[in-house]
Amino acid sequence: MNTATRILSSLSQDTRLRVFRLLIEFGASGAPAGRLSEELEVPHNTLSFHLSHLSHAGLVHSRKEGRSVIYTADPGAMDQLIAYLRENCCVREEREGEACSLDEDRSPADSSTVNQRKESNTA
Repeated sequence: MNTATRILSSLSQDTRLRVFRLLIEFGASGAPAGRLSEELEVPHNTLSFHLSHLSHAGLVHSRKEGRSVIYTADPGAMDQLIAYLRENCCVREEREGEACSLDEDRSPADSSTVNQRKESNTA
């Protein structure tokens, strides 16, 4: 539970959430701090503070490439958080032998929406 609290706390701040979402878009290749600062229109020192916070929460990793530091999101940390939140999903619901009712009522980020986003990004 401590990890979930740390991750949720880190992402509860708007700038950090924006940084994490942007890093997710960059995928495994990541992005240097300057590019993140530019795209998010956040001063370098402010971005550095938020990247440090995300790093301590286990959401962001960094690596050196030449003279640059490249930041990447750790989608595995988010997957673990979601798994934790869904761990006891529907255990008190009175439905014998049926799948979780929350799986039936997908959120707006269900697979069809995700696929539509992927298609629009490749167009």
